[in-house]
Amino acid sequence: MEIDMVTILIALVVQVVVQIPVLWIVGRMLTSSQNAKFTDAIIIVILSNIANAVVGMFLSDIIAAVIQIVIYLFLIKKFYECDWGKAIMVAIIVGIVSAIIGAAMVIFLGIGTSSFV
Repeated sequence: MEIDMVTILIALVVQVVVQIPVLWIVGRMLTSSQNAKFTDAIIIVILSNIANAVVGMFLSDIIAAVIQIVIYLFLIKKFYECDWGKAIMVAIIVGIVSAIIGAAMVIFLGIGTSSFV
């Protein structure tokens, strides 16, 4: 199956639009509201997507996944000015909430970000 660039871009936009507010709200709940700014969530999501693309181009499988997770946690830690434990908690909760929202989008709207895989 050929991967369509338009589908990839739409999936990326949907992911970013869903993930930014979730990351911001969870960050504000688990860290201080002064540290978790909406602009920080935007930067974290954009930089993590860029890093994921770059790492995914050069590495594969488990090594790439581990590096991508570490980069994501580092970005949360740096921009939300928290320790590694809180960064891990933010990432886990964001993952769970994003998965629930994604499942709801598929069930109720028929929209899925993994339809091109």
